[in-house]
Amino acid sequence: MATRLIDYAQGGVPLQGYLAYDEGRAAAGPLPGVIVIHEWWGRNAHVERRADELAKLGYAAFALDLYGKGVVTTEAKQAGALAGQLHGKPLLAERAQAGLDELLGTGLVDASRVAAIGYCLGGSACQALAFSGAPLAGIVSFHGGLVPVPADAPAKTRAKILMCHGAIDPFIPKAQLDAFLAALNDGKIDYQFNIYGGAVHAFTNPEADAHAAANGLQGIAYSAAADRRSWADMQLFFSEIFGPKQG
Repeated sequence: MATRLIDYAQGGVPLQGYLAYDEGRAAAGPLPGVIVIHEWWGRNAHVERRADELAKLGYAAFALDLYGKGVVTTEAKQAGALAGQLHGKPLLAERAQAGLDELLGTGLVDASRVAAIGYCLGGSACQALAFSGAPLAGIVSFHGGLVPVPADAPAKTRAKILMCHGAIDPFIPKAQLDAFLAALNDGKIDYQFNIYGGAVHAFTNPEADAHAAANGLQGIAYSAAADRRSWADMQLFFSEIFGPKQG
């Protein structure tokens, strides 16, 4: 497996992403590609591990950077301030698009077989990117904040959508969830919404409990079962949008 850091920029802000892929598979021809978008903590080891896991499955994976080169934190106050600069703003999709452009520019991927996955803030970024009309086959949002569906999203959205949601996530009010699903249904957008029993926010991150303890946060915790099941659901979803499972 080959890995490397890639420096790039968006809007004059230096960014740095992490690329992972199987050299042997890449030598045989273009790979399906996946951008991986981080939680509000920044591009850290969690998303790099996910990129590595995707590379082992046969994808070219790029863990992109929403914040800026080297900008990573474990402090909730700083993470909130960083995420606040992007959440609910066009810049969120623009930063995600910049990472997608970098992956497409590597020459490793089949541009017709590209997806995005994201965690928490990154899940929101995936949704925003899909609703912007980005050329994606699909997106997977893991415990992502819900992005209001724009009026023009039904006409623009090309990606199929898989939402992986904790059943008792306290950060997503029922009224917000109901409105989100109603908008997807009204727009006839192709989506799946999977709910994992007992799971709260950040259920895929093994460091979630440590982050919660260090920052006095409630409502975030790792769930090994929900993590395993949602990852398997992602692979099934990819087999639909890309063809047979890689590897």
